[in-house]
Amino acid sequence: MSTSTHTVSLHRVLRSPPERVYRAFLDPAALCKWLPPNGYTCTVHELDARVGGVFKMSFTQFSSGQGHSFGGTYLDLQPGELLRYTDVFDDPGPPGQMITTVRLSAVSCGTELHVTQEGIPGVIPPEACMLGWQDSLRLLALLVEELPGG
Repeated sequence: MSTSTHTVSLHRVLRSPPERVYRAFLDPAALCKWLPPNGYTCTVHELDARVGGVFKMSFTQFSSGQGHSFGGTYLDLQPGELLRYTDVFDDPGPPGQMITTVRLSAVSCGTELHVTQEGIPGVIPPEACMLGWQDSLRLLALLVEELPGG
């Protein structure tokens, strides 16, 4: 079994204030709307949005019905600016602990978003993880960006 890990980093600018983007990472209904990549549904089983608090959720592939669950602990929460949390799969297959850091900065047209996920198990190709995050961030933009006249 490989113990190698990967890191992916993504950057986006969203037409939304940092506070709304931040809230989308901590609201269970919002997470279910944007976090699962294309083809998956999400259930949030637990979410205690405070430093030291834990979350537990599962993704289910809609076509096959197969899924996986995971959870973690919030390491740092600074409203409108920073989220840092661990992720661990419940299935011992993909070993180790991932750490995701989300940095938010107010810019002239909304929010600059930087996501770094470290410690991705070597059995998960980094390009697959990158595609999943790209799907998710597209859905995040659709959720948090203002509708014309809204």
